[in-house]
Amino acid sequence: NTCGQTAALIRLFLKSSMSPRLLVTVAVLPLLLATVPARAQEAATLDEVIVTASRFETPRSAIAATVEILDAEAISQQTALAASAVDTVAALAPSFSPTRQKLSGFGETLRGRSPLYLVDGVPQSTPLRDDSRDGYTIDPFFIDRVEVIFGSNAIQGIGATGGVVNYVTARKPSEGEGLTGRVMAQLTADAGVLGDSLGSKLAAIGGQDFGTFDLMLGAAFETRGAYYDAEGRRIGFDGAQGEVQDSQALSLFARGGWDLGEERRLEGWINRFDLEGDGDYVTVAGNRATGIPTTAVRGAAPGEQPSNAVTSAALSYTDRNLFGGVFRAQVFAYDYQGVFGGGTFADFQDPAIAPVGTLFDQSANNSEKLGFKIDWQGPVPGLTGLRALVGIDGLRDQTYQELILTGRNWVPETAYESLSPFLQLNQSLVGDRLSLSAGVRHESARLKVDDFQTLHAYGPQTVAGGEPGFEETLFNLGAALEVAPGLLAYASFSQGFTMPDVGRVLRGINIPNQDVDTFLNVEPVVSDNTEVGIEYRGDRFELSAAAFRSEAGRGALLNRLPSGIFEVQRRATRIDGLELKGLFRATDAVTVGGSYAALDGRTASIENGPIDRDLNGANISP
Repeated sequence: NTCGQTAALIRLFLKSSMSPRLLVTVAVLPLLLATVPARAQEAATLDEVIVTASRFETPRSAIAATVEILDAEAISQQTALAASAVDTVAALAPSFSPTRQKLSGFGETLRGRSPLYLVDGVPQSTPLRDDSRDGYTIDPFFIDRVEVIFGSNAIQGIGATGGVVNYVTARKPSEGEGLTGRVMAQLTADAGVLGDSLGSKLAAIGGQDFGTFDLMLGAAFETRGAYYDAEGRRIGFDGAQGEVQDSQALSLFARGGWDLGEERRLEGWINRFDLEGDGDYVTVAGNRATGIPTTAVRGAAPGEQPSNAVTSAALSYTDRNLFGGVFRAQVFAYDYQGVFGGGTFADFQDPAIAPVGTLFDQSANNSEKLGFKIDWQGPVPGLTGLRALVGIDGLRDQTYQELILTGRNWVPETAYESLSPFLQLNQSLVGDRLSLSAGVRHESARLKVDDFQTLHAYGPQTVAGGEPGFEETLFNLGAALEVAPGLLAYASFSQGFTMPDVGRVLRGINIPNQDVDTFLNVEPVVSDNTEVGIEYRGDRFELSAAAFRSEAGRGALLNRLPSGIFEVQRRATRIDGLELKGLFRATDAVTVGGSYAALDGRTASIENGPIDRDLNGANISP
């Protein structure tokens, strides 16, 4: 019946003058409804899910912050309609900005600030030269659920000024089930331009538990065609930042585990993700004054095509009965190259290479990370209901940005090294209905830059290297009360931090006789998040509301120069926000919901001045 209904609707839209996109949506609706299990959903409880992104094995009811858990069903449904896991988060999480559907997530924020993307706890960001490419580092087919913790926090380290988005990959095969897995075959197209917009995807993942050892292997290959707007016009290409339309992507995933007894486990995984544009289109500029949008026509895009090439790997050891608690140790590695589109930009010109105005070049951001995370959590002896999480994190991030056609470094090799001990406490009271939490993290970091020379456009200038550093202590406090079954109220204060985009600062030095130790301000961007919220989860209804304020006394604003390149300004910022979300399970097969978020971002006109003007679109999304 579903196939027959779909065929009838397809025949209808072929004869109709209605919007093709609307009709395609109507046509596939029976198929989407058919994927919903035809059974009553049991009553939801706040203790169903352990949020691993918090690093504390505690139920949702003990977390004094706004948390969104996107399960495998939601991910499957959303990624059938969208381009990436980022689109899924943007569609379902309030205060996550609408995506641009570009390879770069420039301007995409969570609560008006940058989120920290993780894959099973491994950071995917490049804070030293933030190119906003961290949303495209893994294929969503390998993701089992997404955990979103809203608001600034430091439990996962550098980068979470807006919150944490943790991609939890596919779980280990179940014991005794033999070989298990799933496959996916998908075709996508825009009605009316099937050949031009045609895309396809093939993906498979499978594994088996062999007793003490288990293994999972997966692969996904995807091609994307051109994108069209609601009026049937081809959408313009962002030649510099990069595109996901007109591209190909290959992703490989492997996970293996070894059970060292009932309480101990050694596990490792590796993920390889490659996405590269095909270069089949060139942009035709629009006209804002006359309302003509930018579009694209067939043509060969010059230079190497924008791409993401990412390898992430981690090895973890868990002992669930060490001194009465759970011990975890993880070492990880991350290797990334993001190639951007080229041009005869003024910053790239050098008369020693080619006549000024004729030199075509393009940049690639490169980042290599090595790190470890060690922590232990368990009950504190003699204090009923008090649990502690204590640990230490270490990170070395080496980043540089090169001009790949001429072999010049635009951003010099810059190394960030940090060592961060932390302590988190959680006290349960009133029969585990009241949870009080407090934590502290001390960040000890150093930046290392050797002597370097800027590009000709900035002088060139010879800059003396140095090793500036900082010490920062960050705090969090919170309380969560389960007022009644399914009804949770909470309030919290938490701090997060990131580096200002030091790569942008270093590459733009145009003053003689500078050195890194005195010129570069490495004071971190520390954001304070204060929020109160309430949520209810029941058989049929889920409702939530949260209000928050996020402040940074020394924020990092992007300011666009006449050349089109952005510089970094240190300014105070303040963001006030309100988030509302509701969901109603009308029947066993139909769920209706919606969300609303309002953000008000303000900043200072001058350094150390009062907060007196609105944030612009380069720093906070609509």
